[in-house]
Amino acid sequence: MPKIKFTIITLFQEALEPYLNASMMWKAKDKGIAEFDFVNLRDFGLGPHKSVDDTPYGGGDGMLLRCEPVFAAIESVKAKDPSAKVILPTPVGATWEQPLARELAAAGGHYIILCPHYEGYDERILSLVDYKISLGKFVLTGGELPALAIIDSIVRLIPGVLGGETSAEIESFSDGDNLEYPQYTKPADFRGMKVPDVLLSGNHGEIAKWRKEHESQAN
Repeated sequence: MPKIKFTIITLFQEALEPYLNASMMWKAKDKGIAEFDFVNLRDFGLGPHKSVDDTPYGGGDGMLLRCEPVFAAIESVKAKDPSAKVILPTPVGATWEQPLARELAAAGGHYIILCPHYEGYDERILSLVDYKISLGKFVLTGGELPALAIIDSIVRLIPGVLGGETSAEIESFSDGDNLEYPQYTKPADFRGMKVPDVLLSGNHGEIAKWRKEHESQAN
């Protein structure tokens, strides 16, 4: 069974801990499948105020993460585990999709996720990054939410995390752009909206056929 570790470099550990200590993430941690560690970027800040950002050269609004604290934070993790790979949530990255989540879940190992903040980061920080990841064409105030999305989508694919043996194999995006077939549970008739008869028939061959016919492709 692959094991995976995430070291999250962040200014806001308290924003991440509740999610990683609940539900499937807690289960994965409790079973020894996943490990979550934190590095406070402020610990590597500069000067008496432990500054981690500064104004951009050339002018412009906002503040950028400086190289020195980010390099020092990442290097402190790599000093203990040189094999750790660095993930950066960033608008310039490749769109995060299920095949890459599955690839990293299968590989296991150690991933460092840097959570950027402010206006952005000094471009030279990219020299340390192995995976530049974008969740889509929108902007957030920091990298904590993307970090959680990336972690969740990977960890849930590791055997032993989800309940059913095939849960991760038959869901949406498990095979390219497929969207999972419609699903129903009790009651069979709710306010006149009825479960399709075939799903109540007990005929597993017909049920499988119906489900295949009702899968769809994402646009």
